[in-house]
Amino acid sequence: MNKVFKANITYQVSDFLNDNLKKITSFEKANQKMHDAFGIIYFFDNDEELVMLKEVLSIANNVVEEPDRSEYGDFQTNSDLANKVTLYLAEKKISPEVIIEPTCGKGNFIIASLHNFKNIKKVFGVEIYKPYVWETKFSIVDFFLSNPNSNKPKISIVHCNVFDFDFKAIAKKHSTNSILVIGNPPWVTNSKLGSLNSTNLPKKTNFKNHSGLDAMTGKGNFDIAEFITLTMIETFQNMKGNLLLLVKNSVIKNIVFDQNKNRYKISAIEKHCIDSKKEFNVSVEAALFYCKLNSQPTSDCLEFDFYNRQKSQLKFGWLNDKFVSNIDTYIHSKEIDGECPFVWRQGLKHDCSTVMELDKVNGHYVNGLNEEVKLEDDLVYGILKSSDLKNTVINQTRKFTIVTQKKVGQETKYIKTEYPKTYHYLTRHQVNFDARKSSIYNNKPLFSIFGIGDYSFKPFKVAISGLYKTFHFTLILPQNNKPVMLDDTCYLIGFDKIEFAVYALILLNSNTTVQFLQSVTFTDAKRTFTKDVLMRIDLLELAKQIDKTDLQTELETLNEKYKFSLTLGLWDSFINEMTPVSNRQIAMFT
Repeated sequence: MNKVFKANITYQVSDFLNDNLKKITSFEKANQKMHDAFGIIYFFDNDEELVMLKEVLSIANNVVEEPDRSEYGDFQTNSDLANKVTLYLAEKKISPEVIIEPTCGKGNFIIASLHNFKNIKKVFGVEIYKPYVWETKFSIVDFFLSNPNSNKPKISIVHCNVFDFDFKAIAKKHSTNSILVIGNPPWVTNSKLGSLNSTNLPKKTNFKNHSGLDAMTGKGNFDIAEFITLTMIETFQNMKGNLLLLVKNSVIKNIVFDQNKNRYKISAIEKHCIDSKKEFNVSVEAALFYCKLNSQPTSDCLEFDFYNRQKSQLKFGWLNDKFVSNIDTYIHSKEIDGECPFVWRQGLKHDCSTVMELDKVNGHYVNGLNEEVKLEDDLVYGILKSSDLKNTVINQTRKFTIVTQKKVGQETKYIKTEYPKTYHYLTRHQVNFDARKSSIYNNKPLFSIFGIGDYSFKPFKVAISGLYKTFHFTLILPQNNKPVMLDDTCYLIGFDKIEFAVYALILLNSNTTVQFLQSVTFTDAKRTFTKDVLMRIDLLELAKQIDKTDLQTELETLNEKYKFSLTLGLWDSFINEMTPVSNRQIAMFT
């Protein structure tokens, strides 16, 4: 195996090109030769490429180190996996006439398609990285040299940005043909490619039309593969055929979620989980996304293990107006899927941990720069992170934080006069605050924080980590008569009465809640729990369902273990607190 134009080329292909092109001086004639032999249209773009290729082929043992393109989300599908994927499609009696690969890379899916589909008339491959364009062409030549009796369709391998290529022209020209869109788009976000100054970006980056804070804080950032997949679906949804793309799990979840709104003409949606470590040597949750085109829209998805497809593992998607991760188990807890009567909040966010987060050593505060810090205590609060939420009840913290505001946007000039030590410390580290990258801090008061409000100062809180998959809620008690804060990886509801907090804790840690959350959360999500998910827990409905005997038993267990002396005396008040005001008013007149 040699390298030509930074692309792998077999000795068989090298010898063929040497023998058949050495006397040809015109790229048009060379292209005709390659088209007649292998069906490849426009093998060369110009005479210069023909001359360069002949010169490079004349140099023996031309070896170039393989570039690492992983930062571009470029994880090339190995030939074995590509072959298994196309065989799976063939087993489903899929026999396309037109193959479309929007980011064909080194061409392994195209080669596998040529090997396993017998009725192909046309192949379109698009690739922005020129060495891969060459390698795909060389691989096609090698395939037909090794399989001279195979069907030779017309093949176009185009060096082009996928976002500039006119796929609609293909849809129009081949409207009566059966198509297969197949491939492995880049596993990377638009912001990552932008930071690499890549030109392989869609013209409109906020393609889901997020606005305001959502666009500023990350929802406007999206996966390039998701954009490509949706573009393919939108372009070819009215054609007879199928689509199969290898993407991250999050992309599949997003597509199925948005299908309730988009109503693309796709059905029989499947997700086939693969072992990314084995196939690509990366720790990314990825799968094959399959759907049938030009069909009655559906908005659920069967999930399989690609290596053992005998039976689906689960079905996720939309059930009526609810999006769930496991439709079969969801039906047993669906009664509590509604709206939480208490508003779940995210913990505080400061993006300046070396300055704002403190340890206490021998009675002194020490920051992340290992500096001993002298502060007034009034603005210092205990803080918990996701990793701290391991126990059912917590009444002390290992870390502390400076809380500069009581609500978002509050002026912070008061710190200078009321808390001079704290002000001196913060201003001494102003450069750390100025280095915060998020645009949410722009034009805000000095030392601003987010995720802060009246709820932050409630003495009793029930919280859960957004990052861990524990399905376990924790009761947070005050520390030194001050409320404890949580960071922005946690979600919380706050209470003035410990009884209300404990009642909520028992309900949230019940089997019904656990089963419900397991049915609506995705284990491979970056955050297992989000505000949207937690707000679906109808605590009022759950409170109505719970057996009072079980409730009393759980309360007694907590009393004994944590030295509480709580009763169910405020249970009716708790129910009343959760009941909508309109319902309370109706009750007064009945």
